[in-house]
Amino acid sequence: MLLAQISDLHVTAKGTRLFDRIDTPAFLERAVAYLNALDPRPDFVIITGDLVDQGSAVEYAHLRDILRSLRIRSAVIPGNHDDRTNLRRAFGSDGYLPSDGEFLHFTIEDLPLRLIALDTVIPGKSGGILCRARLDWLAARLSERPEAPTVVAMHHPPFLTGVTEMDAINCDNNSALGAIVAGHPQIERIICGHVHRPMTVRWNRTVVTTAPGTAHQVALELREGIPTAWIMEPPGCHLHYWRPDTGLVTHLSYIGDYGPQTRY
Repeated sequence: MLLAQISDLHVTAKGTRLFDRIDTPAFLERAVAYLNALDPRPDFVIITGDLVDQGSAVEYAHLRDILRSLRIRSAVIPGNHDDRTNLRRAFGSDGYLPSDGEFLHFTIEDLPLRLIALDTVIPGKSGGILCRARLDWLAARLSERPEAPTVVAMHHPPFLTGVTEMDAINCDNNSALGAIVAGHPQIERIICGHVHRPMTVRWNRTVVTTAPGTAHQVALELREGIPTAWIMEPPGCHLHYWRPDTGLVTHLSYIGDYGPQTRY
């Protein structure tokens, strides 16, 4: 199975740009075209939050227009820039989001890899959390199918990255999450967004990765206390390749034209 992950789209309303400079919708259009052209084509695309920039209905309408060109089954989870109500209105008809309740958790059960999607949003805040209710939901879902190889998707990463200001707004209550994860060896990977950079860490008996953004990235700055900055490094996505005999291999794939392949 090939699971594609894109993240941190920050789509704006038609005719506008992020920071008056970055044409995030155009970057997403390129990402969609790139995914459609992959051979083999991914079996599924998970989009790990910050789908739009301000959480407005007009932004979600623009996002839906762009994603109509995606010829691969997909699902979205919220990030701190998203609004649950407007997101549910825009994507509720797709059938995987819960029709009621506070959180936008869901599972995808009909793929070779089971996908559990978590809602880490704190409305009005940049950081995230998995409160007791959310953790209990996760534990119950993991207990349902302990034999199923599973990917857990969430927006905020549960580990410290070394990027000071991003670490201040990561996912809170990580020790409680870690205790659940450590007790469920079927978790092949936890995949996150939020930090606009590819990162990998061994964490509580599994591996956690974060994906780059489809447009701008967060500058890699590991000096303590340095303010966060964005940078126009190449956009990218993660391609998570799974097979039963080897497990899950995650590939960083850059989006763009970097010239033809040259054979040795």
